[in-house]
Amino acid sequence: MDVALAELIRLAGVGQLSVLIASSLVPFKLNFKRDLAALPTLHRQLYWTYGGYVVMGIITLGVISLTCADELAGGSRLARAVCVYGTLFWGVRLSLQAVFDVKPHLTAWWLKVGYHTLTVLFACFTVVYGFAAVR
Repeated sequence: MDVALAELIRLAGVGQLSVLIASSLVPFKLNFKRDLAALPTLHRQLYWTYGGYVVMGIITLGVISLTCADELAGGSRLARAVCVYGTLFWGVRLSLQAVFDVKPHLTAWWLKVGYHTLTVLFACFTVVYGFAAVR
C-alpha cells in the first residue's frame, strides 16, 4: 500500500465533502424556488431527484475515500474500479466547468474565487483517482 496515495485519497474525501457546502448555496444563489416554479411538477421532482443522486454520490465517494483510503491505495481490482468511477465522475464534472454559463452569476469576488477553487478541486479529485486507478 502506498501511504502517500492513501493520504491524497483521504484529502480528496475531505475535499468532496467540503464541495457540498458550496453546492448547498446554489439553490439560493440561483433562485431555484422562483425559476423552477414555472416547470411542471414532474420536471421539478425529477430535477430535485437528480440533484439528490449527485449529492449522495459525492457523499458516498467522500466517505469511502475517508474510511477506506488504505484499501483504495492498495490497488485491488475493486479499489481500481472505485477509483475509475471517481475519475469519471469528477472528470465529467470538471469538463462541464468549461461549458456552464456561469459568468452572469459570478457577481462578487468571493463567488469568482469559489468557482475557481471548485475547478481546482475537481481537477485534483480527477488526478488523484486517476492516478490510483492506473498506478
